[in-house]
Amino acid sequence: MTRMLPVALMALTALPAVAENRIDTIRPDAPKLAPYGDYAVGVQTMTFTNPDQVDIANVQTEGEIPGYDRPLTVEIWYPATESATLGGTYTAMLRDGETEVTLQGQAVRDADPLVGETFPLIVISHGYPGNRWLMGHLGENLASKGYVVASIDHTDSNYDDMGVFGSTLYNRPWDQKFVIDSMELLDGDLGAMTDATNTAVIGYSMGGYGALILAGAGVTESIVDSRYGPPQRLLERNVMGTDTHAQLNDDRIKAFAAFGPWGNNTGFFDADGLAGIEKPLLLIAGGVDDVSVYSAIRGIFDGAINSDRHLLTYLNANHNAGAPMPAPEESYAVSEKLGYAPFDHYADAVWDNVRMNNIAQHFLTAWVDQNLKGKDMSAYFDLVPNAVDGVWAVDDEDKPTADNTYWTGFPNRTAAGLRFESKPAGQ
Repeated sequence: MTRMLPVALMALTALPAVAENRIDTIRPDAPKLAPYGDYAVGVQTMTFTNPDQVDIANVQTEGEIPGYDRPLTVEIWYPATESATLGGTYTAMLRDGETEVTLQGQAVRDADPLVGETFPLIVISHGYPGNRWLMGHLGENLASKGYVVASIDHTDSNYDDMGVFGSTLYNRPWDQKFVIDSMELLDGDLGAMTDATNTAVIGYSMGGYGALILAGAGVTESIVDSRYGPPQRLLERNVMGTDTHAQLNDDRIKAFAAFGPWGNNTGFFDADGLAGIEKPLLLIAGGVDDVSVYSAIRGIFDGAINSDRHLLTYLNANHNAGAPMPAPEESYAVSEKLGYAPFDHYADAVWDNVRMNNIAQHFLTAWVDQNLKGKDMSAYFDLVPNAVDGVWAVDDEDKPTADNTYWTGFPNRTAAGLRFESKPAGQ
């Protein structure tokens, strides 16, 4: 005899499950510095408008160069007074530029900033295309550790306004600098707590391209007239050695980090350009990146000879190594607009997103704590290059012995698949 379900229960079981799409997951095997910090996290959305900018999307091959006021929407995470256990949601756009998804994290919308303290500023810059939530996991995480984090929606580079590539090439480092300017000029409690004179810039893919230029690596003259360059040689303002590129020099910025930075794979940088980077640089890459090309990223690591620099490699990972949040559940379905599942934009074929995020959170926490707060985090960078070569050696109380060479902060057996290399300035 078949048992009949009550009508109300049948209706309830027929409802689709609501996607959680959490961006704040910390795995049990996460390295030591990955978990959220002691501060509750607030979040606000603001739009800063940069006046009288070149409208690259409408520039013709000759004639008058059009201008416009360039808007940049920014998601700002910060230490807050409310309890982080309240959490909150974000309404974000999927890679197809059409589908809205709900993300869940720990930040409280419009929470009161924690007054009485000041905190360093971190700017996050997404790829092409992307949006301000793509690395939201990192924004929340670093804010909980005592930072104000501003993640940019780069006009013409977002999922829902994706424009000509030349706009990204032309504007990216200037957007990053303008957001620092804007954060420094903020009034109210949020402005009072933000120390923009002590800033780090973190970029992914084209955000990494912009960060390198902002760090001092001007592009090559030959790229100005290439197929990548916008009309009327406008990309010349980012060329190494020009007066305009020199205007990007910014003493407020103390360190840079770049996930899979694009550009060296297509001739945008040369030895002179890369030598222009003099501030600390952390590169994060997938060992089989075929977008920015792993060998080209290693070329940046080798060529930035005037920078104290590191390269973290996720072996066998591709371009999405470490930066994108876990793929929203809605991204699993094939998009009619794209012709593929947007899942591919976020995920990696080998590595779990949360695992990659946790590792990036660990290293970036050490990175900004060292360069913005002056903490001695050298133990997290002085590592056996190939993690599999590290030796786990502890005593009966689980304290490392003199024979221990395992990666600092990683539980036993959890650093496999990673490589970490360092070079001081001058080498």
